[in-house]
Amino acid sequence: MSSVSWFLNQFFPRTLLDRIMSKQFGLNVFSTQIKQRNPHRLSNQQRVVLITGCSVGGIGHALAEEFHSRGARVFATARRLESMRALEELGITTFELDVTSIESIRKVHDQVSQLTGGRLDILINNAGRECIMAVSDMDIDIARRTFEINVHGAISMVQEFIQLLVASGDGCVVNSGSIAGILPLPFSAAYNSSKAAVHALSNTLRVELAPFNVKVVNLVAGEVSSSTSRPLLLPDNSIYKPIESTLLRKCGRISQATVLPTAHYAKRVVNELSKSKPKPWYWYGDKSLLCWIFDTFLWKTSLDGMLIKMFGISELAGLIQSKKAKND
Repeated sequence: MSSVSWFLNQFFPRTLLDRIMSKQFGLNVFSTQIKQRNPHRLSNQQRVVLITGCSVGGIGHALAEEFHSRGARVFATARRLESMRALEELGITTFELDVTSIESIRKVHDQVSQLTGGRLDILINNAGRECIMAVSDMDIDIARRTFEINVHGAISMVQEFIQLLVASGDGCVVNSGSIAGILPLPFSAAYNSSKAAVHALSNTLRVELAPFNVKVVNLVAGEVSSSTSRPLLLPDNSIYKPIESTLLRKCGRISQATVLPTAHYAKRVVNELSKSKPKPWYWYGDKSLLCWIFDTFLWKTSLDGMLIKMFGISELAGLIQSKKAKND
């Protein structure tokens, strides 16, 4: 069964098994009943969009600007209101929101519900954080916090806003995934695995919410410019300490490399989300196409050697071999 699953995942559309799963779990019958009770959203209605993680300099901020420029009613959220002053000056409604606090989420839910009459067309789970540490050096509390924001925060948002999305008649949940959830990027295991969890969450939600005519889109973002990136942290007892200067230099160069501007990325994402049937997985951003090719057609270790050299880990291997030779 595992080989069949691999074959279908590699060479067929993501939604191939959706109808089979829907029928197997009885969701298809439920879907017919729901659609009879809930009419589709009228095409001339102003779209209502809620976006998390809208601090200035990030993807959420750019998405809020782009949706607003196209006439949508946007609710932008972030942990600090002052980080969204530019959005407020544009006339966008901003709310303080911590996606790890159920009380904070429910407060925003009540505000949005009151302002829209209980309807939400698009929920974009964009709030997130990085955790740039080697697995052997990882602070488990920081790793846990990363999952709380990137994964559990998205789940909590869906749970609290699902009724508003169903009331839309044509709702859409958008989760912010990443090529980091697919590539074995070193020193990012907590972040990588949280994004892989977001991908799995999106796949499951897509099947579960199909009866309610709520679409689910997983954004597989490539390298996109952002002011929210964090530096590599190496504790004093790290096994990577001998090449610390090399790692910091290499990681610095990679983070400063030419990447896609957030405004350009936002424009393409909004274009996709404006379609009546957006792609369930939308790949876009620097190196996203390359990642898709490697993930689809090549073996899992095909990028290992390149990444080991790119991040300077090969230098550590050389030091270890030299030390071993001297001891021998």
